[in-house]
Amino acid sequence: MLDISPALLLVTGAVFFILLIVLNKILYKPLIEFIDNRNNSIKRDLDNAGKNTSDVEAYFKEADQIILAAKAEAGKIREAALIKAKEIAAKEVEQKKSELEEEYTSFLKDLDAEKTEFTDGLTAQIPVFKDGIKAKLSHI
Repeated sequence: MLDISPALLLVTGAVFFILLIVLNKILYKPLIEFIDNRNNSIKRDLDNAGKNTSDVEAYFKEADQIILAAKAEAGKIREAALIKAKEIAAKEVEQKKSELEEEYTSFLKDLDAEKTEFTDGLTAQIPVFKDGIKAKLSHI
């Protein structure tokens, strides 16, 4: 049957323990060290990501404040431009009104002058008209 050989059992046990020691030094310790380093790196990256998230939120808030300030400034500039444009338009309207009033008064003066000239011309020709009317009446 089976014989258990103590020498073979000792040699097999010694080889097994030597194999465990060699594997521990060559494979398991570097592998565990690598896994620990990787876990530490992941933890550090997650912490940095959390910091970056808070930094990004701060940047978004700052950008929103800048945008609001720019919109307010643009509104002020637009209002100033509208006021200036209204003032310029009012000045132009006043200038045009004064020009039109001057033209109107000039037109009225010319019209009066033409009216007096026309009436003077007609009054000067009244004796001619009277003679013409007398001549026509005498033919009748």
